[in-house]
Amino acid sequence: MDRWGEWVRRSSIRSIILWSFSLFILLIVAIVAVLLYNKFSRTAEQNVYLSTQQIVDQVSYNLEDYVDGMSQLYRTIEKKMLTEGQWNDGELTKQLDTIMDSRDDLVSIALFDDQGHLLRNHPSLPVRSSSHVSQQSWFHSALRVPDHLSFSLPHVQNLYSGTYKWVVSMSKGITVMHEGKPMNVVLLVDINFKKINQLSSRISLGKKGYVYIIDEGAGNIVFHPQQQLIYMGLRNESVEQALTSVASYTDESDGVKRLNTVKSVQNIGWKVVGVSYLDEIMTTRQEVNQYMVRVVAVVLIMAILISMLLAAMLTRPIRRMGVTMKAVERGDFEVELPIQGPLEVVQLSSRFNLMLDKIRQLMKQIVFEQESKRKYELEALQAQINPHFLYNTLNSVVRMVGMSKNEDVITMITSLSKLFRISLSKGKTTILVREELEHARHYLTIQQMRFKRKFEFTIEADEEALSCQTLKLVLQPLIENAIVHGIEYMVDEGLIQIRATVEDGLLVLAVADNGIGMSPQKLASILDRTDLNAARAEASPLETSAGSGVAVHNVHDRIQLYYGAQYGLAYESEQEEGTTVRISMPIVREQEEGVREDEA
Repeated sequence: MDRWGEWVRRSSIRSIILWSFSLFILLIVAIVAVLLYNKFSRTAEQNVYLSTQQIVDQVSYNLEDYVDGMSQLYRTIEKKMLTEGQWNDGELTKQLDTIMDSRDDLVSIALFDDQGHLLRNHPSLPVRSSSHVSQQSWFHSALRVPDHLSFSLPHVQNLYSGTYKWVVSMSKGITVMHEGKPMNVVLLVDINFKKINQLSSRISLGKKGYVYIIDEGAGNIVFHPQQQLIYMGLRNESVEQALTSVASYTDESDGVKRLNTVKSVQNIGWKVVGVSYLDEIMTTRQEVNQYMVRVVAVVLIMAILISMLLAAMLTRPIRRMGVTMKAVERGDFEVELPIQGPLEVVQLSSRFNLMLDKIRQLMKQIVFEQESKRKYELEALQAQINPHFLYNTLNSVVRMVGMSKNEDVITMITSLSKLFRISLSKGKTTILVREELEHARHYLTIQQMRFKRKFEFTIEADEEALSCQTLKLVLQPLIENAIVHGIEYMVDEGLIQIRATVEDGLLVLAVADNGIGMSPQKLASILDRTDLNAARAEASPLETSAGSGVAVHNVHDRIQLYYGAQYGLAYESEQEEGTTVRISMPIVREQEEGVREDEA
């Protein structure tokens, strides 16, 4: 379930629709194909059993009809030849000629006494001396069961000279009155086996199946389409099972499974056995299986194509909406979605356009309010800085006047006047870096005199940085913090280093001192306005100065308000090693700043 959810989260709507619809169609088609395949396979197998049974039954019925017809013919001949024990008159000959001419499957008719002597035959042919009629199986069957019509197995007729036809002999032992005396005779009618062969050989069960006939008494094969192979012992049939079976059974011949269907032929003592090869059923199943695979493949391809078309139609408005949203994400709020597609997409597009219109209105209002706010906050912060510095400087001047240091007072007042001249800078918010550094130099001069030259200072700048614009009065509060918090309580002489550089596309102003440094806790919370009051309350006297925390925050806030939240102050400090504060701002030249001032 987790994998499914992960796939859904990572996939597009188009992919979900495409694969879900395709898999659903494939599943349905596969289920239907399996059900149809199983149903068709069972039906095909049942049809094979039923078809085989019907064909075998039909062969059996045909043989029964044929045998019944031959039995009726035999009774007709019997009636004509044995009426009143007379079989030599000319009228009988004519009748037998008529019967022989009407049936092409009738080979010969003969009458023998119980010793096997020929009494009459038609056509009239000489009997071979080596025929031994009394030893023939049909002769024994007739005498053994009198008044019962017996059918022999197919055999070569060897009674008459010059004839070797394949026949089935019908014989019957009868007692008649001849010349006033009872006499036992045997009536023999030979029929051509060709007719029976035709009835059986024309039957096919599938491509390889066939029908054969056996004798129920001894199990001898009466007919087989490969009779010669049977006689030569090159082919075998499961005759024993056929004799005991009344319906059907399966066997294996040459490693191939076969279905054997058995049906008895009434009034003759034969059995018809139909042989069907079950591998043909498997072949049919394989064909069905291949057909089903082709059908599934075609349906799957159609499902994928339809899914792709449907997914494209449904997701095109959504993709267009995604492109529009990315444009909005990049800051382009002037785009607009076309109102088209399904109902839900139309509703969503309409609401999205309304939302964009509302956002544009709110942005205009926010821009106006923020510009006004920034202007007022800059003015307020600027106003906070000037009184703070002026208060500290005038205190120093008062102390020097009290000590009659007139030259120092003149120097300090001169530096103060130049410092304020730069601070005023005709009301501009920004000045050149060289002017800000000059402002810092005058401020450091004043503070150096105030603190009795307790520290030295250096000012360095890259030539590229001097022509950049910076907010004015950003160095002064940081220098004051370096003096008050870092150097004032040192025993040794302090050093303040100021540097202006261009690094990684940014203007960087750095103020470093070798003072007492800050604790990690103080360093972590120095720019956190929410902890400002608490930090001020918990700090030691060496780490505090009235208004210094406010000054640092004012510088940081001014930079972020003017340039953005990614700019501002960054502190590095180690106790007893000193503190470095870096101011990062974008590089803005004088012309660009003029444009910025106009926009503001």
